Amino acid sequence: MQPHATHAPDFDAVLTAAARIAPHVHATPVLHARTLNAIAGCELHFKCENLQRSGSFKFRGACNAVFSLTNAEAARGVVTQSSGNHGGAIALACRIRGIPATVVVPRNASRAKLAAMEAYGARIVFSEASQASRDETTATVLDETGGVLVHPFNDARVIAGQGTAALELVRHSPGIDALIAPVSGGGLLSGSALAAHGNDPAIEVFGAEPEGARDAHDSLRLGERVTGRTADTVCDGLRAELGTLTFPIVSEHVRDILLVDDAQVIAAMRLLWERMKLVVEPSAAVPLAVVLANPARFAGRRVGIILSGGNVDLDALPALFAMAPRPS
Repeated sequence: MQPHATHAPDFDAVLTAAARIAPHVHATPVLHARTLNAIAGCELHFKCENLQRSGSFKFRGACNAVFSLTNAEAARGVVTQSSGNHGGAIALACRIRGIPATVVVPRNASRAKLAAMEAYGARIVFSEASQASRDETTATVLDETGGVLVHPFNDARVIAGQGTAALELVRHSPGIDALIAPVSGGGLLSGSALAAHGNDPAIEVFGAEPEGARDAHDSLRLGERVTGRTADTVCDGLRAELGTLTFPIVSEHVRDILLVDDAQVIAAMRLLWERMKLVVEPSAAVPLAVVLANPARFAGRRVGIILSGGNVDLDALPALFAMAPRPS
């Protein structure tokens, strides 16, 4: 097993990542909306990673991993597995560095995200949707290519890179007392927690998760990783399970993981589109949805929210918005 999958990063690793990726990533804006503050009953600070290169926060971790490779490692090319955003991010980072990228993609991946991977120059190898099939196909590709594995979330370089979004957020908006990020494999949430608590240990960090993919919520409650479930949610970016590196960080640093159903997620997504004119994908709307679903918990607080990405399939919008019709 590669060392990057056995040793968790720390706050210093987040700082190192921030310096490494600074020439390549966008310092995305932190935006506010008075109408959403009034609806939520708190002060919301939205970190707009939907405006990041490749359309999501994933470019931060991918960029840190790819640009931390030695020249000898880089020459072998990079191999990863992804249902979408991480694959596109790896493909773009590899294109910038001038090295090949191969992405193992489940056959049910979003068409929009698959098109982005191909546009950035990745070689696509399809697998079945199950995690076992994805892992088996990835192992085969690694044997065939001799490439370097960059895991979507269970990789210290990726976790540290993802944490740089929260690092920028807490530095831009000092005084935030709560921070919320969506959780899937836990790379963003664990990196965000390291960044937040490295700046201010008093910040309460929360994960936001759809009911149909609640393995992280249940893992935190049980004190051990819950694995092997099949996720059922429109949030295609939140269907993975916590990794061996991310779970201990989440367990130590995250106050709670809050749940919402898909209809609540799409209603929050609609609010972000209508009130802030921000194109976000369902996964990115989960943190706002949990704030709206837990008004007493966040009343009067200064809440940082990571809007994780904007790679939504526009052809799917009518069906998505039909799940949460506009209130009459």
